[in-house]
Amino acid sequence: MKTVPLFLGLALCLQTSVNAAGIQPVGGHYPFGYDTIHSIEISKSLSSKKHKIRLYPDARQQVLFFSASGENGKVYQLYLFDVDGRLVSQTQIRNRETTVLTNISEGNYLFEVFTDDERIENGQVRVR
Repeated sequence: MKTVPLFLGLALCLQTSVNAAGIQPVGGHYPFGYDTIHSIEISKSLSSKKHKIRLYPDARQQVLFFSASGENGKVYQLYLFDVDGRLVSQTQIRNRETTVLTNISEGNYLFEVFTDDERIENGQVRVR
């Protein structure tokens, strides 16, 4: 299993995305209990060479971004499951788009990314 390094030097770009999603700090703190999360770790088991899938936290380790790039016109689906196999979150994006996943509680999760009914990436997410 390959562990993906998480770079925190993208704060300016990520802050713009967070603000665009409507999640803004109030008095130096994020709403909805975001301050209780200390880190988000992502490890991948399967990676596609044809599609570039990115799953990464913001600089404050409070939300999770999902982006994809590959062939024009492709649609990518992300499924996030808890360790008991229950679907926790599901989202889809088009090629070269990014979305934000919020309200992820502490715990361990499994993720799978599909395009055209083909699993192209999977792995684990740990929120502490």
